[in-house]
Amino acid sequence: MHPLLTHDNETIDQLLQRAHTLASEYLKEQQTLPPGRYIPDIILEDLPKDGIGAHRTLERFATEFADKMTNSAGPRYFGFVTGGSTPAALAGDLLVSAYDQNACGSNDSIAPQLERQTIHFFKQLFGLDDDYFGSFVSGATISNFVGLTLGRQWVGEQRGVDISQDGLASLPTIHIASGTAHSSIPKALAMAGMGRKAVVKIDTLPDREAVDVRALEHYLSTANVPVIVVANAGTVNTVDFDDLEAIGVLKAKYNFWLHVDAAFGGFAACSEQYAHLMRGINYADSVTIDAHKWLNVPYDAAMQFTRHKSLQLKVFQNSAAYLGDPAASPDYFHYTPENSRRFRALPAWFTLVAYGSDGYREIVERNCAAAHQLGEYIRQSDTFRLLAAVRMNVVCFTVAGREHTMAEIQQFLAAVRDNGQVFFTPTVYKGTPGIRAAVSNWLTTPTDIEIAFQAITEIAATHFAEKV
Repeated sequence: MHPLLTHDNETIDQLLQRAHTLASEYLKEQQTLPPGRYIPDIILEDLPKDGIGAHRTLERFATEFADKMTNSAGPRYFGFVTGGSTPAALAGDLLVSAYDQNACGSNDSIAPQLERQTIHFFKQLFGLDDDYFGSFVSGATISNFVGLTLGRQWVGEQRGVDISQDGLASLPTIHIASGTAHSSIPKALAMAGMGRKAVVKIDTLPDREAVDVRALEHYLSTANVPVIVVANAGTVNTVDFDDLEAIGVLKAKYNFWLHVDAAFGGFAACSEQYAHLMRGINYADSVTIDAHKWLNVPYDAAMQFTRHKSLQLKVFQNSAAYLGDPAASPDYFHYTPENSRRFRALPAWFTLVAYGSDGYREIVERNCAAAHQLGEYIRQSDTFRLLAAVRMNVVCFTVAGREHTMAEIQQFLAAVRDNGQVFFTPTVYKGTPGIRAAVSNWLTTPTDIEIAFQAITEIAATHFAEKV
């Protein structure tokens, strides 16, 4: 064995303790570390011939790079819908790396058994019927990809074609109808060979991002072919929900596959205040829910669910003699895009067992209350104005006064980022450049909202005064 490997193996306790100390130092500073920052490109080095060992490498990282990490897991990161990591999820994730399980088999490790248990927990948490099949994937984009490829297989079979065997060549364009499809939907369509242009934009309700169900029905009545409908359970700009019940009822009249993108909005089911928004979820043929958002587990982790396990097997089965009969095997490498899979279920199992459904009710309701608090500050402000009603945990707003360009909004948000107290991302809502604040971190409190609003108000006063 290489002497450096021998030394590091013999001193692994000290190595892990130092790594633990470094992680603890970061976690203790989450209230003060900047949630957003700009880091210039580093100069790329050549690979060394002789290594320096794990201990010196760790110290080099601690000295040169650790203080340049963005605190996106902190309480005032309001950019993308990004959760942090609950203490239980963090503990579970550390063990994922230590045990290093390839969570694909059935009975050769407890890992896939715990994945099935965790999926069962989720079905109860989100109110999904027990006959849904589910698995962990890397993120919402891949979860949407899985759901849409299942819909693609279903459309093909409606037309007498097994796309998993024969491909798409013999079929006309498969249309995907949606009111406000997330950007990951056309990306997934591009990967799945259906193409970004396959998206058919259906009218939304006035001053809403939710689809107009009457417009959707009109489209379905004239399509005359099986299609895929993508419904939203929580849009990213305003957390608007399509009427899942009304869309589901249409399945009795028209032939379509219903995919529900509930990446973070699915967590509405955790709270009695918001659970009504998820009514009708069991009409879905496939469902996307993201775990590294409101579940607050480390990247990467999401789940996909479907009522059509047999279609999923056709699409993703891995044919190799040593893997056995796919039809008789529950192994995940027959049902997901990956053959090799990180044990993503363990942090989720840890945090669900640690905090239960009531713990997640509290996180959801506290985050939503924080968003409404920010929304009320903006409503009463002369500096900012709301672009849409605050429905759950996202606030969509812009700078008051004249219409500001996207470049001006981005410059303002760069100044906010560099101030180091809060982080937001720009957006466009119905043609107006704006700002999106997504509150989904388990640490966020009303005090964080006060700090954030005071910071952006003070920065706006200086920033826009300088532009005059």
